[in-house]
Amino acid sequence: MLTKLPIKEALPPLPAQPAGVAWPTAEWPQGDLPEGTDSKRLAALMDHAFATEAPADLGETHAAVVIKDGRLVYERYWTGFGPDVTCPSWSKGKSITQALVGILVKDGKIDIHAPADVPEWQEAGDPRGKITLDLLLRMSSGLAFREDYVPGHPSDVIEMLWGKGEKDTAHFAASFPLEREPGSHWSYASGTTNIVSRAAARAADAFGPDFEAFMRKRLFDPIGMTSAAPKFDEAGTFIGSSFCFCTPRDFARFGYLYLRDGVWDGRRILPEGWVDYARTPTWQQAGVEEGPYGAHWWLGLAGPGSFSANGYDGQYTVVVPELDMVVVRHGKTPLDVKANPKTWIAQVVDCFRSD
Repeated sequence: MLTKLPIKEALPPLPAQPAGVAWPTAEWPQGDLPEGTDSKRLAALMDHAFATEAPADLGETHAAVVIKDGRLVYERYWTGFGPDVTCPSWSKGKSITQALVGILVKDGKIDIHAPADVPEWQEAGDPRGKITLDLLLRMSSGLAFREDYVPGHPSDVIEMLWGKGEKDTAHFAASFPLEREPGSHWSYASGTTNIVSRAAARAADAFGPDFEAFMRKRLFDPIGMTSAAPKFDEAGTFIGSSFCFCTPRDFARFGYLYLRDGVWDGRRILPEGWVDYARTPTWQQAGVEEGPYGAHWWLGLAGPGSFSANGYDGQYTVVVPELDMVVVRHGKTPLDVKANPKTWIAQVVDCFRSD
């Protein structure tokens, strides 16, 4: 069951595969920068990002890949990186987790609007029992989970990934109490994704290597993501909040699947309406600095209608339906300038907008 959009909130259409352009399952079709591209501005932006000495405003940029109208039209790598070097997903893995849930929705094994299958919440009267996968995917569960990466600050996400929660990330995250009524407050929390990831594994009846085989058969292999390397905790749960390494070109393939509405070379990978669900805005209370947010995808980074998978340290896969475009950026950006790569990506995308 998917969320249906009111007519007044209808989303911009997703573009179809251009006639005569091959699907990039094995190799990306190559192309030149399209006519009308501000190539001088694009070159200046890239030269700045890939300077021998990393600029202070961006930190290191390890990779940039631009897909336009189905073709790879620009690609650049920093010293020591290249098309075959895998990069960390960090929280881009959340969007991959959203895709896996979609596949199970398509199989009829998950209803995102039913109470989530979380063993820790099954005791009668537990108020967490009303939390749905939809609320988890929208970061609106109400659980008390602190997402903080500043050294010295209390951080539940660091404790989950590298502390007492690392052996069973979903159990650690699901053990937190409610802080607010489910659905009444938006709060970005990596713990929610690992709860979702375990719920997906339970629905698929597959953990560890078996779940990885499911990921490859149903998602990675059909779209050519041969480099994908997901990581699992000792309980066999895919650590979907943070860990799926891929080459930049493969991250572009994942973004391209969403640009094409979950269809790949005539085969529907994601259920109809799942991409629209991902890019449907989630309600956020006043005063939220991050956002807007959809369902495990961020919204609006490169203009209205764009949506993106964003990760710590400046990892981005940005989908721009208006321009039939996917942009991937990987790097290592200091925390104090973490917003700057978003601005840089938006400026790169603007180079492809005709006046």
